[in-house]
Amino acid sequence: NVVVATDQNDNEIVVMGRGLAFQKKVGDQIATDSIHKTYRLANSDLAHKFQELLAEVPIKYVEVANDIIDEAKVTLKNPLNDSLYISITDHLYGAIQRVSEGVRVRNLLLWDVKRFFPDEFSVGIAAIKKIQAEFDVDLGEDEAGNIALHLVNAQTENGNDNVVVMTEMMQEIIQITSYYFKVQLDEESVYFYRFTTHLRFFASRIMNQRQVTDETDDELLMIIRKKYQNAYQCVEKIADFIAQSYHYEMSNDEKLYLTIHIARLVQKVNQ
Repeated sequence: NVVVATDQNDNEIVVMGRGLAFQKKVGDQIATDSIHKTYRLANSDLAHKFQELLAEVPIKYVEVANDIIDEAKVTLKNPLNDSLYISITDHLYGAIQRVSEGVRVRNLLLWDVKRFFPDEFSVGIAAIKKIQAEFDVDLGEDEAGNIALHLVNAQTENGNDNVVVMTEMMQEIIQITSYYFKVQLDEESVYFYRFTTHLRFFASRIMNQRQVTDETDDELLMIIRKKYQNAYQCVEKIADFIAQSYHYEMSNDEKLYLTIHIARLVQKVNQ
């Protein structure tokens, strides 16, 4: 059902389809209309890891993982790192085996995943339902959270960000904001959703030391500072914390956008 092949440009690919290799030998042609899915992984290292995984994991797990990733692409609308095909397939196989044997592992980040990554978590929930239908195994919300974390990881930089550190950083920034204004933020609001989405990619840049180049003119920054004085002061507190804890200096652009997000978020709470 799975074949390692080369395309017309002699690039190595992995193709999937029912009975693709039946009565085939090395060097034979494969009819393109019998190919259900083609994997063109970004580099040879990923391709070889995927091939090793395919040798160990039944094809059904690969197909379900592929369906989950297709759903994620539609829902998240962000590029996903090729490594996701390996991480999701491998994780599903291990999780289903564990739960089938009565072993369940708690996801200690579940509450934060629901809070910070609702779109990814919704894909995780849909994945759990699909797995229930395909394998008659209920993995539960903990595994929905784990799938969501894989999806978060696949959207940040090269899929190499430490999601645990990124989540902790987001928690810390939210705590500073909440403490500074002495308010309980409305985590159900669209403003909180936008704020955490902004923080996710901000945290990713910090972890990769990839600062946004200042493009905002000084006059606009002064206008924002004057209009949202309290929010800007809060951002200065956050900037000090980030500099001390993560050795990263926030640019004026980053301060400006964070100020606007915080101002809207707190204004909504006060209303």
